[in-house]
Amino acid sequence: MKVLIVLHHRFELWQAPPWLAERLRKDFPAHEFVHLDTYEGMEQHLANAEVFIGWSLRSEQIAVAKRLRWIHSPAAAVHELLKPEIVQSEVVITNARGIHGPVVAEHVIAQIFALAKRLPSAIRYQQQHKWAQEDLWNERPRPREVAGSTLGLIGIGAIGREVARLALALGMRVLAIREHPEKSPDDPISRSSDGSTVAQGFSPVSSGRNREGASAPEVKVYGPGETDRVLAESDFVVLCAPLTPRTRHLINAARLARMKPDACLVNVGRGPLIDDAALLAALRARQLGAAALDVFAEEPLPADSAYWQMENVLITPHTAAVTGKLWERHYALISENLRRYLAGQPLLGLVDKHKGY
Repeated sequence: MKVLIVLHHRFELWQAPPWLAERLRKDFPAHEFVHLDTYEGMEQHLANAEVFIGWSLRSEQIAVAKRLRWIHSPAAAVHELLKPEIVQSEVVITNARGIHGPVVAEHVIAQIFALAKRLPSAIRYQQQHKWAQEDLWNERPRPREVAGSTLGLIGIGAIGREVARLALALGMRVLAIREHPEKSPDDPISRSSDGSTVAQGFSPVSSGRNREGASAPEVKVYGPGETDRVLAESDFVVLCAPLTPRTRHLINAARLARMKPDACLVNVGRGPLIDDAALLAALRARQLGAAALDVFAEEPLPADSAYWQMENVLITPHTAAVTGKLWERHYALISENLRRYLAGQPLLGLVDKHKGY
């Protein structure tokens, strides 16, 4: 079996380190592993590769990959791989959604605290050598507590589940939206009297008590039809949904109008989940409290983007998943899935090609 690895990227961390292929050759000596640093010459290797590890394939490359049976994406998003030729074929796709959950969730919580405690403003005042206690209190939204606030979670996959777990530990109320809120074996939930489902599979890392001593809230899970309701009740809205035709511009002018004027929007999913023009208009009009954005429709974010000038926007340059432990985690997943593939066992992180995630 031949495995082709092509992970060229302008950001060094997203490139597969040389030791990845070397360790795979050692652990799977009966198989061939080809690691290319660039896209040059990859077609000749695709012609007889059974497994491809990479971000994307062009239609002409798919056409020559006659022996391809499995594609693994080291990203959670796989929309770049969902060409009709692949979707309609028997080629299976897996992704790395389980790899990024813990570190991206930490980033989300950091963004929530930064917005709640007005840290971007405090840094600006620090640069001015200004003691801005009263200024910070008078800004909108005012500094607030995270405990007792409501988190609206759009998307409850590997990242969303970890965000929910951490939010519960902080005493937040969590309202989540996912495509199928019904009960499933790996995520036991029960029906609530208000038509939602209550997730039992989330366990706070704390003792289960908030600071007032009351029982910690559970996660209420709703279907997409309740998105407007969740937005209207939330103090913080976190986007971790996959990008599909149904979720593109999920957050538009109408949806933003549903949100509280002091609410904060956090996006660690995909840039096109948001209608940028609508969000900028809402932020300028103070219709929305603030936004923390890690992903954008165009990356790198152009220097002339209006987002750079917005004082109520916290920008991180797609670094939510950045960690020194990244490739060790990737290796653990890739090697386990290779063992499963060779043994004919179900693969981890299997993507539904028709749903797009």
